[in-house]
Amino acid sequence: MPPRTLAEWLAWQEAVHPHSIDMGLERVARVARALGVQTLPAAVLTVGGTNGKGSVAAHLEALLAAGGARVGLFTSPHLVRYHERIRVEGREVTDAQLLDAFERIEQARGATTLTFFEYNTLAALLIFRDSAVQAAVLEVGLGGRLDATNLIDADVAVLVSVGIDHQEWLGDSLESIGAEKAGIFRSGRPAVLGSAQMPASVSGAIARLGVLAVTAERDFSWRIREAGGAWDYRGLAHSFEGLPPPALAGSIQYRNAATALAAVEALRAYGGAALRPPLDGALVARALAAVRLAGRFQVVPGPVEWILDIAHNEPAAHVLAAQLQARPLPAGARTYGVLGVLADKDAAAIAAALAPVVDHFIACALPGPRGGSAEQLVARLGLPAARIDRARSVLAGCELARQRAVPGDRVLVCGSLHTVGPALEWLRIY
Repeated sequence: MPPRTLAEWLAWQEAVHPHSIDMGLERVARVARALGVQTLPAAVLTVGGTNGKGSVAAHLEALLAAGGARVGLFTSPHLVRYHERIRVEGREVTDAQLLDAFERIEQARGATTLTFFEYNTLAALLIFRDSAVQAAVLEVGLGGRLDATNLIDADVAVLVSVGIDHQEWLGDSLESIGAEKAGIFRSGRPAVLGSAQMPASVSGAIARLGVLAVTAERDFSWRIREAGGAWDYRGLAHSFEGLPPPALAGSIQYRNAATALAAVEALRAYGGAALRPPLDGALVARALAAVRLAGRFQVVPGPVEWILDIAHNEPAAHVLAAQLQARPLPAGARTYGVLGVLADKDAAAIAAALAPVVDHFIACALPGPRGGSAEQLVARLGLPAARIDRARSVLAGCELARQRAVPGDRVLVCGSLHTVGPALEWLRIY
């Protein structure tokens, strides 16, 4: 008998397929055809990359909505609530919508097994179709070519960045990872690149498919002004001067906002979809102010400043370190790092990137098969013992940091969504 509550459904989905990750589109595409969601009557923007794709997707949602579109946003994973993964018109999906979608998927799948993420993707597509969204923004879960989101042909594909991560699934070189991520490109359609520094495999895919490449620092650019964080954008057909700084903190968000702007321009110019959102300076300014995304250099002000950032791989940790350096503390103040890193991530590389900007680390145990004890994490970090304390959980680590920090100090929480999510709940801000 099918589950009845949302919690029961999610537990069912985690157990019904023998593997948590099963790369490939054959199974999920078969069920999508049975459900009639193998295509969407909407403009589709698919966002992939090693880091930054969540921020770009959030900027896209805001820009398209500011232009008057009914927008669906699909992201993963979630920090606190499963509902975060699917939004329509800026609102999280309801229990009732999820339960209805899961029941229909169960009826349609027959003997086909689906992974947790594949159920999630199909539910998002069903809800977007039922809600008659005009634009769907799909964040790639893992890689691109074989990710469930890639069963939908994107009108515009966005590749934000390519770095080393998920080597067990995508390969251990930038070239192999780039090839997998470029799998979201479609022949004759735009692909927006958030960096000019991409592996040759990405350029090869562009040439082979005849993709309309829109490349950062070549086809679009941005310039941050000295005073107040205002910035200028130069794009395919539009130029905007004196834009307000992005609502998301950190200098990387200028690049992410510009990449999203370029994607909207590409949709308008080349997308071939009915949706062609207007762009003007006032609209862009409203959209930038409306962007919200938890756990991405999220600053919680106070006598002791808290900063929360998922930063679960080496490239993200280097970006985070640069953002912290650009936000100096008062003389003599200290930064405490509450750090939790999954067992299949390179904890030593993350720690090495953060060591110059963190005075003292608190290594936190994480639950689940991919987690581990604080002692195990300490062994992986490769830092001097005098710089590390241990905590039996993220909540215990946050409490220890609260006890240690004095006004003027800073607490950084990072390393995984499994670290940031509990910290958000502990801080009671989510």
